[in-house]
Amino acid sequence: MANTPWLGDSCSLVEAFRSGERSPAEELQATYDAIDASDLNAFAYTPREEAMRAAEQADISLPFGGVPIGVKELDSVAGWPATEACVVFADHVATHTSVMIDRMVTQGGAVLAGQTTSSEFGGVNLTRTVLHGATLNPWNTAHTPGGSSGGTGAAVAGGLVTIASGGDGGGSIRIPAGFTGLFGLKATFGRIPRAPRTPIGNMTVTIGCLSRSVRDTARWFDVCNGYDARDQFSLPRTSGWENDLGTHTESLRGMRVAVVPDWGGAVISPAMWVVLENVADDLIANAGMRRIDGVDISLPSMGAAWSISGMIEIQSQLAAYWPECKDVLTPEIRSGIEHTMGRYGVEARAKIEDRRMELNERMAQIFSEVDFVITASNPDIAFGAEGPLPHEFGGITAGAANNGRLTFPANLHGNPAVSVPAGTIDGLPIGLQIVGRHYSEQLLLDASLMIERTQPWPLVAPSVTRG
Repeated sequence: MANTPWLGDSCSLVEAFRSGERSPAEELQATYDAIDASDLNAFAYTPREEAMRAAEQADISLPFGGVPIGVKELDSVAGWPATEACVVFADHVATHTSVMIDRMVTQGGAVLAGQTTSSEFGGVNLTRTVLHGATLNPWNTAHTPGGSSGGTGAAVAGGLVTIASGGDGGGSIRIPAGFTGLFGLKATFGRIPRAPRTPIGNMTVTIGCLSRSVRDTARWFDVCNGYDARDQFSLPRTSGWENDLGTHTESLRGMRVAVVPDWGGAVISPAMWVVLENVADDLIANAGMRRIDGVDISLPSMGAAWSISGMIEIQSQLAAYWPECKDVLTPEIRSGIEHTMGRYGVEARAKIEDRRMELNERMAQIFSEVDFVITASNPDIAFGAEGPLPHEFGGITAGAANNGRLTFPANLHGNPAVSVPAGTIDGLPIGLQIVGRHYSEQLLLDASLMIERTQPWPLVAPSVTRG
């Protein structure tokens, strides 16, 4: 009987199942034992009897056959809580399962171990809610794993499950990946369908996973990507994500790279940037790419109009409960609603469309001059688990939107970006963000694989391996 969950990646766990080294039921039990013993507060719900039945019947010939996975709190599973991480909806139950999770079960063979915590409505880069409390970073439990996919980051880096789902509407895969030392891909908009019954919204959200290895993420997309008629923006299926890993290294040779510490106008910790720039330069040298300096990487600000737009869906969900529900919301969501209530109209809508157009024009110009932009995933190491959202990094006033400035441009433009583990500062992980053109995921994966092979990262936080 396994005493602890598997501390390798998901692909190696499947190999262990197939060799008879472990069984899915043993692994699931070890996962639940570890969740019970954990102080990370990474899981909000665990359907144990249902999951154990699935583990006992798992088909280990499938890509994730028998692997216990975490499901982000904002991803729907029929019969599971559908709370939006908000007290107001504490009793709501999902009536359907999302396409991505359904494919992971039916085509991937994964076992749904439970629901990982999220920030309220996925609204901020801090996973601390009134409903569940604070989720903690396994590298140092005084710090946050980020958000909104914070429970996923904590669970995977904390040794509870090998992989879990995430979503990225403004950085919510890349930010926690950077804070917890994991690999995270925000794919081209539409790679994995957001269906069924998903509002279109701001057209910035993509879904995927946080993982311990590049190949795990590639395998996840092999299983989950592909068109669904209920999401008219979903892309046609592509294959070979895992099988083709490492085959594009010649294509990387000669590609042009801008290495920028102030992407989107962000302010980055100088000490962290020294480490990240060294990793970037090593990648460029190893891949035979060309660093291009002096490129104008300035981007237009979306301004308050975009914030107003981003709160519309939340306001709509809470309309029947507002303002009586104010006191049970997190401070960030409450103040966001109060600040934006009634401010969305024709003028705001026009500003949003004008600024999105201007950003698309600038991003297109930048990516006509370079093939990749390399920057940071976060402005600094993870901040406090209870918040508040930070206003300073390295003594420089930057504002709480600093994280979003680094990650949000790729959400607005819809192009792919990855966060790759790139070392530590003061014992906490930092992530290197590589941004590419639309549909360039395979190139991003191969660049990440090169870093993984030349500078391997810990698959779990040191606290896990120390016991």
